[in-house]
Amino acid sequence: QVQLVESGGGLVQLGGSLRLSCGASGSIFSVNAMSWYRQAPGKQRQLVALISTGGRTTYADSVKGRFTISRDNANNTLYLQIHSLKPEDTAVYYCTPFPPSGSWGQGTQVTVSS
Repeated sequence: QVQLVESGGGLVQLGGSLRLSCGASGSIFSVNAMSWYRQAPGKQRQLVALISTGGRTTYADSVKGRFTISRDNANNTLYLQIHSLKPEDTAVYYCTPFPPSGSWGQGTQVTVSS
């Protein structure tokens, strides 16, 4: 069974920074690309960033230059470093293998105040 536990969210002022973390089952982490999605109120869940097993990264246009995805394969942990937060970044952030297999954690809420 896939286990995904996100953490690190919070209430941040406009322009602030956060680092999100995701602990994942070792059985899936080592053999899968991993990704971060987010879902804002009333909107569909959208892909934010993904990273291959070898470390190649891809970002949504809306976050390029502000978000950095990384992975610690030794500790089965995925990270998302976020800078220059904007109100439109407010959402629940989820990590999942890529492509998604239907397993989601509880997510971590990021709220940007202006």
